[in-house]
Amino acid sequence: MKKAFLPLLFAALTLFADAQVKMPAPSPVQTIIQNFGMGKIELTYSRPSMKGRKIFGDLVPFQKLWRTGANAATRIRFSDPVEIGGKKIDSGTYVIYTIPSENAWEIILNKGINNWGIDGYQESEDVLHTSVTSNKLSEKVENFTMQFENIKAESCDLVMEWDRTKVSIPIKTDIKSKLKAQIDAGMLTDKKPYWEAAQFYKDFDHNNAKALENATKATEANPKAFWIWLYKARLQEEMGDRDGALASAKTSLELAREAKNDDYIKMNDELIKKLNRK
Repeated sequence: MKKAFLPLLFAALTLFADAQVKMPAPSPVQTIIQNFGMGKIELTYSRPSMKGRKIFGDLVPFQKLWRTGANAATRIRFSDPVEIGGKKIDSGTYVIYTIPSENAWEIILNKGINNWGIDGYQESEDVLHTSVTSNKLSEKVENFTMQFENIKAESCDLVMEWDRTKVSIPIKTDIKSKLKAQIDAGMLTDKKPYWEAAQFYKDFDHNNAKALENATKATEANPKAFWIWLYKARLQEEMGDRDGALASAKTSLELAREAKNDDYIKMNDELIKKLNRK
């Protein structure tokens, strides 16, 4: 009996020794990937909770370096160069440290990507120091939250919220020169990017004349493209050419009806009514 019992006891002890209980993290990690410009930004941070505590000026002291979250230092990766606080930041991965105060926060980007919290922080590895305003929220935010807002082609805001505090870090990127280079290269090929060029010259170069020139060539290359005809109509309206805009909108409407595209039918109807009132 003893010989039969021993293997069972050994197996039970081994199973107990190998067993692990995985508890939920008190400050769970979140990773956000935000497409931005012609690249992306990746942010990884831990999200502590208030749990009834006073946060800023207590749990997170004023005028002291903070890891900007919990556990490992918050990391941010830029696939392309950006500009923050008027300073150019190379592509790469950095740690975000902050020094909160009641009315403003100091934002620090640092090269210490393997740091645990503020352990290992060296001021000599800082690549950015900038200050942003601290704003009061009307309602409390339980979990420390970082997110991207106001996302545009060449700018966005990295927003931090916790308790009743909110700060926003404006981030910029330059894609105009890259787009122009791509368009110039495309114009040397057989399939010329007239449609893309029209959008570039209007939205980035703010040159409506060049935008209209390329929109016209795009409709000639793709005469059934009702979306380009509407784009051209809006350009013409903006440039004061009511009759030209009306003609382009009517062409777009006819093509949209042929394609049974209700959205463009509605947009063209609205534009035509607006132009007829002028």
